Amino acid sequence: MMAVKPSTLKPSALAYVPFVSVENMMKLVHAHGVEAFITGLAAVIEEDFKRWPEFDKTPRVASHSRDGVIELMPTADAENYGFKYVNGHPKNMREGYQTVTAFGVLSSVANGYPILLTEMTLLTALRTAATSALVGKYLAPKGAEVMAMIGNGAQCEFQAMAFRALCGINRLRLYDVDPAATDKAERNLLAQGFEVVRCTSPEAAVEGAQVITTCTADKQYATILTDNMVGAGVHINAIGGDCPGKTELHRDILLRSDIFVEYPEQTRIEGEIQQLEPDHPVTELWQVMRGEVAGRRDAKQITLFDSVGFAIEDFSALCYVHGLIADGQFCEMLDLLADPDDPRDLFGMLTRAA
Repeated sequence: MMAVKPSTLKPSALAYVPFVSVENMMKLVHAHGVEAFITGLAAVIEEDFKRWPEFDKTPRVASHSRDGVIELMPTADAENYGFKYVNGHPKNMREGYQTVTAFGVLSSVANGYPILLTEMTLLTALRTAATSALVGKYLAPKGAEVMAMIGNGAQCEFQAMAFRALCGINRLRLYDVDPAATDKAERNLLAQGFEVVRCTSPEAAVEGAQVITTCTADKQYATILTDNMVGAGVHINAIGGDCPGKTELHRDILLRSDIFVEYPEQTRIEGEIQQLEPDHPVTELWQVMRGEVAGRRDAKQITLFDSVGFAIEDFSALCYVHGLIADGQFCEMLDLLADPDDPRDLFGMLTRAA
């Protein structure tokens, strides 16, 4: 589902920008169903990864502070430009705030006009899960049935829904240092029909799991997985280590794994591989999806998706949503752009409004 080109919009509509609020995003997702929405989003992400060379690419622009980070994530192809504003503040949860909030904009390259403004807190959770499961489709062991989920916070259920929709996983082993987080995840996931096992340690959680997802929030060098916890043939979906100074895996795991990344220039700064030498070999996922290099080669291979999130995934999500609201449903029209009768007379427009 691609974005509607600006040239197809009526001139009178160009002064207004479709806006998808949190309320409308929830309605949009429910109208399609969570797993169907994720499946459709994953298909668009996959299409865009396969045309990776067509995009402008740069590591995200990050402003770090003592308490967290605020980031801009821009990219563009020949037709559209997109960016996401997103924060990451691990302390927020203790103060009653979301750890991550986000919004995004999609614009026409042809005239620079924005054609979509949308919330991206929910949408980021959905696109992160869609990307993880899409990568799992290429890298997880064939016939995988069990996933360990270490870190049961806001992303947990989205990951589970995505891996069921794209990879067929329905059995989950949950662990979090905060039992209340596991209570929440267990309640939500049982209601969605998953088979759930609560575990009392990370070591217990990984027992019998073919896929291990790590998703913790604390901004620190942490060791959520130690080397002895990872057996042959496992796929690791490492999504918590996503900024400088924040990791989840012991370095020895990286040395035993085949590592797959979105954009090396960003992942080497932010991902698990910030622990390694700058020239340590990694494989770019777009090449796997295009069939240019191998993904999973054999049953004993340990594959690691060092996920940090990249702007092209957000671009895909923006285009996907823009396509879904093309009929005018699930959005409002914002009077965001000045539209004087004479494009040269912006001042006249201002004075006539007095």
